[in-house]
Amino acid sequence: MRIGIITETFLPKVDGIANTLCHVLTHLAARPEHSALMLAPAGAPDHFANTRVIGLPAAHFPFYPELKLASPLSNIGAHFDAYKPDVIHVVNPVSLGIAGLRYARRNNIPVVASYQTDIPGFVTRWGYGFLSKPLYAYLRWIHSQADLNIAPSRATRDELAAHGFKHLNIWGRGVDCARFNPSRRSDEWRARLTAGHPSAPLLMFTGRVAREKRIDWLRAVLDAIPQARLAIIGDGPARPELEQLFNDGRAVFTGFLGGVDLACAYASADVFVFPSANETFGNVLLEAMASGLPVVAAASGGPLDVVQHGRTGLFFAPEDKRAMTAAVQNLLTDSGLARQLSLNARAEATGRSWEARIGELLAFYESAITAACARQDALRTPASPMRGFKRVASAE
Repeated sequence: MRIGIITETFLPKVDGIANTLCHVLTHLAARPEHSALMLAPAGAPDHFANTRVIGLPAAHFPFYPELKLASPLSNIGAHFDAYKPDVIHVVNPVSLGIAGLRYARRNNIPVVASYQTDIPGFVTRWGYGFLSKPLYAYLRWIHSQADLNIAPSRATRDELAAHGFKHLNIWGRGVDCARFNPSRRSDEWRARLTAGHPSAPLLMFTGRVAREKRIDWLRAVLDAIPQARLAIIGDGPARPELEQLFNDGRAVFTGFLGGVDLACAYASADVFVFPSANETFGNVLLEAMASGLPVVAAASGGPLDVVQHGRTGLFFAPEDKRAMTAAVQNLLTDSGLARQLSLNARAEATGRSWEARIGELLAFYESAITAACARQDALRTPASPMRGFKRVASAE
């Protein structure tokens, strides 16, 4: 199968979308019967795994400088004309994805679209709730042009269905349990992440350091648990503001980590705390669980598909900061509970391999191709001249 991928974001920007695509391309490289060509905003590497990546002119988004958007009028025809994809996957289509949809429809190529970011939810968090309804209408228009729309979790699928999105299915995420493993625990990393206090309870957050992630909520946790330390793994536009908020030396900002460093950081912590309430999945939750960390997360969105309350982690009501703090305190004071959740979290993560997830994605591609072929066959079938007439039973 020849797969054309169009994404609104990729490396060097590090986020859940780029992380997912890296896994997809890596696993496709191990399947010689498949190939891919990816189009992304300029600045991306020329290749990833066995896939050629073509960068297209893009401009920085005014409200989020890390994000570069390529125009919906981008000239992608020459690239795909030469490659001749069997299916096109538009990833989180907002701008460049529209060019992919237009090309696919013009050339009768089936399209799979993945919804990965709760943009309407984020703008509401930013204080622009009046934009939520028109944003849903815009995204619904985009996704209405796809043969299949895949959401990363049941909660996201249900939310999209409630807003009139059609042709919906679920494609979850996997985790590399060989890389993310409790055996990576390191005294050196623990000392680094606690700023030289390795015996202190170590809390961890990993992800984009942005306002919508509500990392500032963790200030209340540290205030309630004076002996605790916090490691914030990642980077983003809110970092300077948060460094001022956490200016008492009890929080360590590492910036982006990858590879073995990231795996060691996870395994060296005690509890993973994830305050965000607008996640469509939450890849970092699976990484933490695979590393043997009990997790504390908001009971909304994608985490509902990842965490099992009381078994692999603890949920808190999405708008209840005190409940989040109480959940963390519970895990730090009840070592037996924390240990059991840790073991269960690791066991749960081992059943969610990327190999299985890529198999599901390929099946969705095949399904879209089959549906498109059936549609074309129907269009080629001449209409019956008797269509629209009722057959009248003979009086004889």
